[in-house]
Amino acid sequence: MKKYLLWILMILLLAGCSSTEPTASPTEEAAVADVSATATEVEAVEPTAVVDEDSAAIVPPTTACNAFLDNTTTLCETDIALVESNGLPTTHNMMVGIVSWQQQFPLPQAYTGDNAWQIPLDPELSDNPISGATDLFRGAIALAVNGVPIFNALNNRGDDAYLAGELDQWGGHSGRADDYHYHIAPTHLQDIVGTDQPIAFGLDGFPLYGLTEPDGSPVVGLDAYNGHFDDDGNYHYHATETYPYINGGMRGVVDYQGGQVEPQPHTHEIRPAGEPLRGAEITAFSQTGTNAFSLQYTLDSETYTVNYTIENEVYTFEFIDPAGNRTVETYKP
Repeated sequence: MKKYLLWILMILLLAGCSSTEPTASPTEEAAVADVSATATEVEAVEPTAVVDEDSAAIVPPTTACNAFLDNTTTLCETDIALVESNGLPTTHNMMVGIVSWQQQFPLPQAYTGDNAWQIPLDPELSDNPISGATDLFRGAIALAVNGVPIFNALNNRGDDAYLAGELDQWGGHSGRADDYHYHIAPTHLQDIVGTDQPIAFGLDGFPLYGLTEPDGSPVVGLDAYNGHFDDDGNYHYHATETYPYINGGMRGVVDYQGGQVEPQPHTHEIRPAGEPLRGAEITAFSQTGTNAFSLQYTLDSETYTVNYTIENEVYTFEFIDPAGNRTVETYKP
């Protein structure tokens, strides 16, 4: 009997030492389920676009959004890159070497806001491309990565601007609105950005590379527009040392109106257009202040100087002849 009672006592002791998991109430179970579902939903969310924190705009994966130099401002929207600049290069001097001059001077331009350059981000080849040999004599056809526009290699008279002596050592000059622009490819930019990067973009959106392929190999098989396809089937333009020097027209789809690509920024003439100064050669140019410049030219073996400044929207030009006589012209838009 004692042995039987001892067994009963041991069984009761073991039962008291065992434990069971606490059972959650229905409310607690619902809370746990909600937390679990919320955690799962958060982990499943993935970003769908890259956002430029400065502009809060969607940035498509395209080189036009990050190819331009620091003296420009680029805002990428869904299908277009808006590029702002003042049209003056920071990568080289200007005007030196021109021997056929129409007395125009480089002035900053307001290529900003609604007047910014527009580069398509998803260019398309046109069934009816426009040749620069017979058209596009007005306005720009490309934009260099330093924010300087590029015009047709042929001037508005249909002459090769380079062979006519109208261009400086970097392939540019100032137009009738004192707007600086290139007429041949700014190949010096290839040394700055690298051979694998574009030095410009056509206004149709296709990139323009330097004198070599992006991998440094020789360029072969260019079409009449100075372009061809790469191994991946992508079309691009190239610079050349002979005509057409740049993109020889618009191989891509553009809005063509009145002899030029639209939309593109407009310039505003500050003073009357100059006249050709026969026999003059520009020998020096410098920026002497934030908005102050000086240009020197020779004529009949004598040196002339033009100093000009921009202050409070007033443009002041000082013309100094070889004898030191000074003439001042002032313009206000």
